[in-house]
Amino acid sequence: MAIDIRLDHVLLDRRMTLTELADRVGITIANLSILKTGKARAIRLSTLDAICRELDCQPGDLLTHVPDNAPGRARPTRR
Repeated sequence: MAIDIRLDHVLLDRRMTLTELADRVGITIANLSILKTGKARAIRLSTLDAICRELDCQPGDLLTHVPDNAPGRARPTRR
């Protein structure tokens, strides 16, 4: 996937734990962890809105686009 999730960086900058964010947003730690590790395939806009509200950030602070052909980036496998 060419979208990198930077939630861990923003949490570190805000000195907030994943557990605290999960409580504030109202989603499970497991689902937030899936997002943080980049394993999520989708995110609801309402969830993104709640995360941005609680972290006082913009969606672009959490999500970045990295081209598949960027240096150091593995090519996706076809299924």
